[in-house]
Amino acid sequence: MTKKAFIFDLDGVIVDTAKYHFLAWQKIASDLGIEFTPEHNEELKGVSRVRSLDIILKLGNIEASEENKNKWLKQKNEDYLSYIEHMDESEILSGVLNILEFIKEKKQLIALGSASKNARPILEKVKILHLFDAIVDGNDVTNAKPDPEVFVRGAKLLNVSNENSIVFEDAVAGIQAANSAKMTSVGIGDERILHEAKYNFKDFTFMDTSFIEALCLPNPS
Repeated sequence: MTKKAFIFDLDGVIVDTAKYHFLAWQKIASDLGIEFTPEHNEELKGVSRVRSLDIILKLGNIEASEENKNKWLKQKNEDYLSYIEHMDESEILSGVLNILEFIKEKKQLIALGSASKNARPILEKVKILHLFDAIVDGNDVTNAKPDPEVFVRGAKLLNVSNENSIVFEDAVAGIQAANSAKMTSVGIGDERILHEAKYNFKDFTFMDTSFIEALCLPNPS
């Protein structure tokens, strides 16, 4: 059987840390007198921390020095870390563990491809770090999605070609990154938003293991 690389985003795909990012960013925005809603937060999906701050500052028409930006970025991360401190395996999204374990049963490879700089501690807290053969996170890449760097590096670490790699993403930028790398893209979430994905599922409870089994087959020549 051809080895395939199954590459997962973290936030909104494996765990719902998006709510903690939102709370931390909302606190920063509130301190700056900027209204920051859940709708605004959608724009930050799959986006780096630095770029996220720029988007928020633009909402409030605020120009800031690099010193202030770095101060706010540090504060945001400290607030976020305080929120995730008490995470446990109950925060794994429904259906995810079943799919991860099935991939391992099929003796396929699993990687994480996330913009988060806290990916490893989160995977440790929810007790699934051992299921991953490679981890590429925000500490390892210089280009944010939709640049495919995070996924390409993941596939390379697993010694698997892009064409034999499958990406699970909940963000438009992540789907675009997978597609640009000629990887198979699987959207997790609203199909109307993630319509560029090759496949779409509302969440992992709608994904049957037969779908994964089919993806494990060699690609047609």
